[in-house]
Order: sequence, then C-alpha cells, then structure tokens
Amino acid sequence: MSDRPYGLFCPTSKATEVLNPRWTIQILGELWDGSTRFNEIRRGLPGISPTLLAKRLKEMQENGLVERVADPASGAIDYIRTNKAAELDPILQGLARWAQRHITAEIALEDRDADVLMWTVHRRINQAALPKRRIVMRFNFTDATSPASTYWLMIKPDAPVELCVSDPGFEVDLFIETSVQVLTGIYLGRRSAAREIAEDRLFMSGEARLERTFERWLRISTYADVEGLLTAD
Repeated sequence: MSDRPYGLFCPTSKATEVLNPRWTIQILGELWDGSTRFNEIRRGLPGISPTLLAKRLKEMQENGLVERVADPASGAIDYIRTNKAAELDPILQGLARWAQRHITAEIALEDRDADVLMWTVHRRINQAALPKRRIVMRFNFTDATSPASTYWLMIKPDAPVELCVSDPGFEVDLFIETSVQVLTGIYLGRRSAAREIAEDRLFMSGEARLERTFERWLRISTYADVEGLLTAD
C-alpha cells in the first residue's frame, strides 16, 4: 500500500487503504471497459502521468487486483483484472448509481475535456445501427478545454471504430456541433437529445438517416436509466 494505513481494524477502512490511492478506481474502470495496454489506459485517463500510472499498476499487481501478462513472441504487455478485482464490480456500479441520484448535474457535467468524452463515445458506437459501409463523423465542441476540439470517427464494417484528431481525408457523412457539457449530459442521461436539438444546443447536418438514428447508434451509459436520476433540465 502506498499511503499510510488508517490504523483501524474496520474492514471498510482496510478496503479503502487498497482502493484509496488516487486513480486506482479509475484504472479499474478502464480495465473494465476493455483497455489492457498501458497506452490505452493512458488514453482513457489523460490526467494521469505515465510515471504515476506505472506506479499504480505495480501497486495494484502487489495487491492482487491486476495481472501483468507478457507475450513472449511480441513483447506486448497486457494488464488484466483479476477475479479479486472483478468482485468489486457490484460495489463500483452501486457507487455510480448513487452518484447519478445524488450528485447534481451541474457538478457531474462540469468537466470539459473533449478527449475523455470522445474516447468514451468511440467505444459506445453501435455499428449494427449504421449502414454497412465506411461512415465518417466529425464532432466539433465549442467549450473543450482539451488541446483538440474537433474529432473524427471512422467506422468501417468488421473493424474497430477509429478515433482521429486530424482529418482522415474522407468525405464526412455527418457533422455534429455541440458542447462537451451537452454531449456528456446526453451520454449520462442527464440531458435529452431531442430537447438539446430542439433548443439548438446540438446541431447535426449530413446524411438524414444518421441524424434520425442518433439515439440508436450512440449507446448511452448503462447508468442513464437510474431511478431518481438528477437531470440538467
């Protein structure tokens, strides 16, 4: 454990000694979302430095939360959650539901990092709801605090969705202009897509089919339907 113990025999205190170090829970969340490589985890958590991430992963290995798996052929390193870490899933999911019910939308939507949002969005594209051909979408954010404010998603059949911060050079099928706050609110269920469009806070132009099926191909958070959710309306 990296921090000084609380000096209490309470089991809850002992659990928090393992989980309390900054970024530990967020790293577990990235692993839960499918990231296994060091750079993938860094991409999903841009606020953590490479040095601190390496330190946390080492601590998590020592605490039995993460297994470091090396491929002898390629030299690639993967970080995999252990069964011990997977036991935390219902606890962390309960914490997320609690946040949706008790933390106001003003606080929940205060971050403006478009990198974090688009990394999440690119993993939430429902390709089954899109035409079976190459689709290019361009997102532009008016309030981004990240280095980039414009992003492209390139979606091709039977291939992972690609997230680009430079123009991939293909014709754009759908242009989306909004704020990080609005799209994050829609993703979290804190805002209504229909209302944001009607009140001119979410603009889409391009292929009509893609506009009309926005709420089908963008899968919102699994916590968006929490009973008692505090919305931004």
